[in-house]
Amino acid sequence: MLSLPNLLTLSRILAVPILVFLLWRPQPIDYAITFILYCIVAITDYFDGYLARAWNSISKLGQFLDPIADKIMVAAVLMMLISSRKENPVPEIAGLHIIPALVILLREIIVSGLREFLGPLNVSVPVSALAKWKTTLQLVALGALILGGALPSQPWVHLVGIVTLWAAAALTLVTGYDYLRIGLRHMD
Repeated sequence: MLSLPNLLTLSRILAVPILVFLLWRPQPIDYAITFILYCIVAITDYFDGYLARAWNSISKLGQFLDPIADKIMVAAVLMMLISSRKENPVPEIAGLHIIPALVILLREIIVSGLREFLGPLNVSVPVSALAKWKTTLQLVALGALILGGALPSQPWVHLVGIVTLWAAAALTLVTGYDYLRIGLRHMD
């Protein structure tokens, strides 16, 4: 049950409090450390699934935890990057750029609720290839925004994060609509 793929998935969940703590401290060195940890943890999203398939060790625990780990990590980092702290000179996610962050958070809540609703009906909602790209764009966007905090003298890094965040939000809407369309077929 606690195979390497599942341990990698759990590592994402266990890293969230550390990421939050480091993002709470608005110094470039803290953002640099956060970026390194974030990259290590984010890459486990690829390797846990790859290893589970390669080793034929796909488990119900892994299928349950993987999307939860992604959502917890993305939601926690988004919230920390949105939170305003006057002592932080680096604008992470502010103004109109809060919109894609909200789109991402709302979609994740809706899709989770939809999966919970469809579960007792024995309706599977598999993760689509486009949803995997959505997750990848989210992870890249958040990584770039964290790196932007480590490199405040390089505003283009922050810009890459914001542009990628909007692209992730666009894919979030598309994949959310796809899942909602499937779910609506099973509602009275």
